[in-house]
Amino acid sequence: MEGARCLAPRTFWTMTLRVVTVDDEELSRRVLREYLAACPEVTLVAECANGFDAVKAVSEQAPDLIILDVQMPRLDGFEVLELIGSSAHVIFATAHDEYALKAFEVHAVDYLLKPFSQERLSEAVTRARARIATGAGQTPGTLVSDVRRRQSDRLLIRDGGNVHVLPVDALDFAQAQDDYVLLRANGRNYLKEQTLADLEASLDSQRFVRIHRSYLVNLDRITRVELYAKDSRVVILKDGARLPVSRGGYSRLSERL
Repeated sequence: MEGARCLAPRTFWTMTLRVVTVDDEELSRRVLREYLAACPEVTLVAECANGFDAVKAVSEQAPDLIILDVQMPRLDGFEVLELIGSSAHVIFATAHDEYALKAFEVHAVDYLLKPFSQERLSEAVTRARARIATGAGQTPGTLVSDVRRRQSDRLLIRDGGNVHVLPVDALDFAQAQDDYVLLRANGRNYLKEQTLADLEASLDSQRFVRIHRSYLVNLDRITRVELYAKDSRVVILKDGARLPVSRGGYSRLSERL
């Protein structure tokens, strides 16, 4: 391994890359540490053993590049990507090749299949350096929305360096607030950086209905629908919350109640 170097063009050598590695296996983290040490102008700013630590490290360290395992307990690599958004370029590193297509669909810089060599990692780091230097390859809106449109049985909410994990069943309703959604669950409000349209696409349409341009509701929480004014209605939830219903929303609601 002696003498191995990242073969980056000289125009990129003056740019130091701040890197975070995320892998639940200690051996894999150690290998990455040794391989990255052979790359010039690379600083390893954090090593993370799980997705929660990764979100915290990205929030605190603001790295240029994340080398991210896919299969991890509690939070997998794609869930980490959902939470961190497009704040850094990502190289996926995993022992499972079935995730390769999905990795490139969310605009990963590269996909390393374990076990990989130092030279192979060097190529991936060089590719990341070139992307960062030219400003190419990052499409934040597409990257984040592609990940979030996966239907899941839980909701992930980033609060600074902390992560809240909510079962979808706990969601009472969601309200659009510009580029965020307010999620009401378990008697608390949570703010998530996501559009209501993206949230709607990730939920089961048989259980969650868009009743208004700004509101999405869990059908299980509705106790009744009341006429509020002429051609205007509200839904009353089990906790007493009252949400407006548009004409189109009432039509969609009527089909499912």
